[in-house]
Amino acid sequence: MARRSRRAGKGSITSYTTKAGTRWRYQLWVPIDPENPDEGERQTGKGGYRTMADADDGLDAAKKQLREHVKFVRSVPTVEVYAERWLSGLALAASTVAGYRRVIRNHITPQLGDLALNKVTATRLARHYRELSAGGRRDGKHTGEPLSANTVNKVHIVIGAMLEAAREDGLIAVNPARKRSIVKAPTGKQIRAEQAEMVTWTADELRRFLSWDRDVHEDELYPLWLTVAYTGMRRSEALALKWGDLDMKGGRISIRRALDTTAANTTKLTKGGGARVVDVDDAVLSVLKSYRAKRGQLSLELARPGAYIFGNAEGGTRSPNEVSRRWRTRVTKARAHLGADELHTITLHDLRHTHATLLLANGEHPKVVQERLGHRDITTTMGVYSHVTPTMQRGASDRFAGLLS
Repeated sequence: MARRSRRAGKGSITSYTTKAGTRWRYQLWVPIDPENPDEGERQTGKGGYRTMADADDGLDAAKKQLREHVKFVRSVPTVEVYAERWLSGLALAASTVAGYRRVIRNHITPQLGDLALNKVTATRLARHYRELSAGGRRDGKHTGEPLSANTVNKVHIVIGAMLEAAREDGLIAVNPARKRSIVKAPTGKQIRAEQAEMVTWTADELRRFLSWDRDVHEDELYPLWLTVAYTGMRRSEALALKWGDLDMKGGRISIRRALDTTAANTTKLTKGGGARVVDVDDAVLSVLKSYRAKRGQLSLELARPGAYIFGNAEGGTRSPNEVSRRWRTRVTKARAHLGADELHTITLHDLRHTHATLLLANGEHPKVVQERLGHRDITTTMGVYSHVTPTMQRGASDRFAGLLS
């Protein structure tokens, strides 16, 4: 069969003879560069079909691929190869990219890395998620245990974003991760059902711990725990504070940055993306003033406006993981001294939750709590601290009744 005119989208079917018999091939003219049509066309095709009808079906599929702007390449990259290419082009915070890379390394490449992008089907992704949910953990002694719904959902988000980029690059026609009738990622309800119940301290517990830490343990990090407890700031935000962020006269702390955990002595924007100011009382200001004086005795450089408040002895930033480890040690020792019944075990992040919970339970307006925590909207605040709502409702009821008594 003679080839038709040389124009993109036009194709032909021809037969040829082999030792095994007659075979058929199709040929199709496609743009050299779909994004630059003026560069002309080139011919692509595929042979080995046993019948003319099969070759015609192949030609129809190739034309469909052309209409959907899928590139005609000799070899489609594998998931592993494309994942690295995709990661290197992301214009996101270094910590975010590092998180994506960790997900790909642990939960995508080992199982799907050898597959060509166009061989990743919705059915394969659905099976992958099931396998992860059944035994996808890869962290030391927990390897082989079920992966949490939250982590599986993160895997789905990364795969979806990566395959969407591949679709936009013209390497695949459709994004199989978007086929929701087949690929069923964990729902928000499933994720919330697996989340551990939030543990916070009562005002008495917080008071007992801080008193023990200051007077008995004589902890050099007491000012750090006090600052987090009285402001609700995140660990990374507290460790990125500089003396210039502290307004002694105004009684305020400006939270402008957070530690970048991917590299030492580097910072990034806060999780909310912007700066915020929180008020602190005179007691906290007094502790920080004394702490600054002690830092200045070690070196004047450690007390200058540009120095980190809770930095190390060399003036650099402390390791967030090391700080959390020290917190756990303090809580364990405090429980041994005060009695396990007098103090629950909480994480350093739970100290932030304690700040918010105590404020809300004491009748503080949620909008104020939202601003102190740095949540982008009040919906997030009320969602995280929904367990406090019954107490708030009772308080509102009592206050309203008091107006009419």
